[in-house]
Amino acid sequence: MPNSEMRSPSERYLEAKQRLQDQGSELAAFATTLAFELDAFQDTACRAVEAGRGVLLAAPTGAGKTIVGEFAVYLALQNGHKAFYTTPIKALSNQKFQELSDKYGAHNVGLLTGDTSINSEAPVVVMTTEVLRNMLYADSDTLTGLAYVVMDEVHYLADRTRGAVWEEVIIHLPSEVAVISLSATVSNAEEFGAWLGTVRGDTAVVVSEHRPVPLWQHVMVRRDLVDLFAENVAFDEAAPDPGSSGSPTTRSNKTPKINGELLKLARSESVSTGRGSGYGRRGGRGSRDDRGRDDGRNSRGGDRGGSQGWARPASRPQVIRALESQNLLPAITFIFSRAACDAAVQQCAAAGLWLTTRAEQDEIARRVDAACAELPDSDREVLGFWGWRDGLLRGLAAHHAGLLPGFKEVVEDLFADGLVRAVFATETLALGINMPARTVVLEKLEKFNGEAHVGITAGEYTQLTGRAGRRGIDVEGHAVVLWQPGTDPAAVGGLASRRTYPLNSSFRPTYNMSINLVAQFGRDRTRAILESSFAQFQADRSVVDLAKQVRSREESLAGYEKAMTCHLGDFNEYAKLRRELSDHESGASKSKAKQRREAIAHSVAALRAGDVIEVGGGRKAGYAVVLDDDQHSRAPRPGILGLDKEYRRLGLHDLTGPVEPLAQVRVPKGFNPKVPKDKRNLLAAVQAKLDAGVARPGRSSGFSFTDSGEEEGIARLRRQLRAHPCHGCSEREDHARWSERWWTLRKETDGIVRAIQSRTNTIARTFDRVIDLLAGYGFVVADDAGVLRPSADGQRLRRVYGDKDLLIALALRQGSFTDLSPEELAAFTTTLVYQSKRDAEGARPRMPSVSLEQSVEDVIVLWSRLQDAEESHRLPLTGEPELGLVWPMFKWAQGRSLHDALNGTDLAAGDFVRWTKQVIDLLGQLSQVPSLPAGFAGACHKAMDLVRRGVVSYSTVIDEEPDPDELPADEAPPQLAGLEIAVNPVAD
Repeated sequence: MPNSEMRSPSERYLEAKQRLQDQGSELAAFATTLAFELDAFQDTACRAVEAGRGVLLAAPTGAGKTIVGEFAVYLALQNGHKAFYTTPIKALSNQKFQELSDKYGAHNVGLLTGDTSINSEAPVVVMTTEVLRNMLYADSDTLTGLAYVVMDEVHYLADRTRGAVWEEVIIHLPSEVAVISLSATVSNAEEFGAWLGTVRGDTAVVVSEHRPVPLWQHVMVRRDLVDLFAENVAFDEAAPDPGSSGSPTTRSNKTPKINGELLKLARSESVSTGRGSGYGRRGGRGSRDDRGRDDGRNSRGGDRGGSQGWARPASRPQVIRALESQNLLPAITFIFSRAACDAAVQQCAAAGLWLTTRAEQDEIARRVDAACAELPDSDREVLGFWGWRDGLLRGLAAHHAGLLPGFKEVVEDLFADGLVRAVFATETLALGINMPARTVVLEKLEKFNGEAHVGITAGEYTQLTGRAGRRGIDVEGHAVVLWQPGTDPAAVGGLASRRTYPLNSSFRPTYNMSINLVAQFGRDRTRAILESSFAQFQADRSVVDLAKQVRSREESLAGYEKAMTCHLGDFNEYAKLRRELSDHESGASKSKAKQRREAIAHSVAALRAGDVIEVGGGRKAGYAVVLDDDQHSRAPRPGILGLDKEYRRLGLHDLTGPVEPLAQVRVPKGFNPKVPKDKRNLLAAVQAKLDAGVARPGRSSGFSFTDSGEEEGIARLRRQLRAHPCHGCSEREDHARWSERWWTLRKETDGIVRAIQSRTNTIARTFDRVIDLLAGYGFVVADDAGVLRPSADGQRLRRVYGDKDLLIALALRQGSFTDLSPEELAAFTTTLVYQSKRDAEGARPRMPSVSLEQSVEDVIVLWSRLQDAEESHRLPLTGEPELGLVWPMFKWAQGRSLHDALNGTDLAAGDFVRWTKQVIDLLGQLSQVPSLPAGFAGACHKAMDLVRRGVVSYSTVIDEEPDPDELPADEAPPQLAGLEIAVNPVAD
């Protein structure tokens, strides 16, 4: 920024004018409440909010995006309006609720999640996005006076199971509500902003890739930190920054070079024969002093060994000790396994690692004991309380979805206060929870996605490493990847240098969404609404590009057609005959090749021990005798002994055609091809047979080639080709070349046209299939005017939210929930919410009661028929009811201990608590469903009371969603029922 003497009079006048305007603005007043100055992107976004515009703000994790959302909250309070602050996970909702309550007073802030309602009519309410969606469908009175909705982590709309909720909210919010969308840095922010502009009106798109705390990228080779990039700059300084306008600034757009020492190590490792690689002592940017700052020296210390020593990764205790020695704690180590996170804490404790002082240990003990005072003593052992507490005293903790929610809350608080200095976490922690660290460690760059081990994406890498660097505390953050055998430094650099990733919609019409929209807007208007989704917006945009390609290709096709014009006749017709002839010849060739392979396989399968054969083709051609026939194998490879005395297996690739026995010799019992004498005697017998010219025994392969009319068809096409007028053209081959180009381009163009047709109105067509299926089940019916309306069954479906919404509604209609005791009802409900981490194996378990057995049988039959209907309508299949939680929930509802409930299962206590709360969510929904038998709602409430006890009720934080990659799907959306809000009753 130039000083005042360097600025022109006009520039100084404009700045003074802006200051005068700012002094009277609400943004200026808001800024006085902050302990820091607003960054440029925050200022730009806040000005847009104050001007009444919607905002899409995309910035890195930890950059301070939430300040813009808090400014919207401030404006609402100042002007007597309401503001909703939505988050993707309940733990983040709770955290934001605490922050806003501390800042604006508990009386001004409420919290709404699946089973928690605090001060729900406050002017500011924090909630999960599903709760707001459900409010919109129920036309809740709580929406009255709403002026701002902050959608934190809005990039979550790409989530395949829950992402549609974000689009539903954006589409259905009243037009007068300003939407402030906060996103991670995505490469297509302008596209997403353009869609927001179409559905929400004027929307400012503000993009920043600048991290307030620079991030340095390292690789830890054994216990030595080596810079990933060769340049003496943090990558954030070298990467392009779109700035608030989305256009690149003057920063370099060149990807930094990889540290040559790492490349050398990778090369030496790949060709290593056991000798040292001569890996040098130079370590990139230099070592760190005891305050974690650059001291200018080249070496970072630690062992410097040969390539074999370097390739061995450091143990977890060694990693933590190395980070501690360089003042790089607190650190979060991401491990994509719950069990490995727990094991890491145990390994560090077993290694005698202590990261806390005596005074800190006393403070940790006091806070842990106070937080867990209400935890039943009988449950502490099964929860692993004492081991967990010991880890915390040492400054160590695990953080994952299998941990008890209350335990996670304690870990987060202690880590935020600097008392826990090493956390081993799954990637749930990266989803917006405010737990920044000085350093982030990634043990591996691949994870299990439920089906296979796959590499993490650049977006996931950015999200995980974004936790590194605490604003206002650290001068720089550090991302560390542990060197593993086979590590490719260039691939790591590719992940680290791609700062953004595309945001793609996962929107699709669900049963509950479709029937709610039909009830409110009718079928035709609903189709129009769905076509305004971001999913269709993206599809339409791609269609525009595809249409341009089609137009360009059609022009080229016209030119090719002109070039192949023949004065003797229709060359297109002639070219078609040539293609047909080529296809027939190719088909005949493939058919013969296939028959030949089948004949060879058949002949090999027919061989018996003692057969003398001739192996033709290849380096091993010659005579041989069959020693064993390998008859029990699906692809027989009989063992043979050649005249060269080599024993081997005969494969199909050794033969050029079917093999038939030339003679037969006796293979002695107990013959051993490793005994030279046995081989000599057998081969002598074989040679004698061959020398004597013994006739073939007559046992053929039994396989003959067939001609399925190809030759006749080929001959006919050749006659037609020769008779065509264009066959005699002197420029025939020139025309043919243009014809081939035309044909190739025609096929490609037709493929693009089909792609356009498949993408046009895709969402609306899916909706039509959903409605057709619902009509087939009687959930929607036409009234006297022919307008589709929800039936009584459909009205019940409107109040059921979850992945198995239609199956639940079908079970309600069947009566599967009725005539069950509260204990049985709680157990049965698990079949419709629980999702195991692995496929169920073995026979179906016996149910605790006859009534429960019948209900489970009912729902499985209903599910099977529903899947058939979904397949016929080309719709995504509803997941199968799972029975793995039935017995634990039944025991828990009976009042048995947590140990008894979980005995014989592999369920973690945290998982059990989380699934139990989802059971409570669904029971709450069912208690509000209209037109069900008298007493059913009471049974639902009784079942909720039975399971909401002990560790399930313990915790000031409501349960958190599962790790996205630890479970096949996320939790069902939380319910609206039971919240302290005014909900308009759904008409029967």
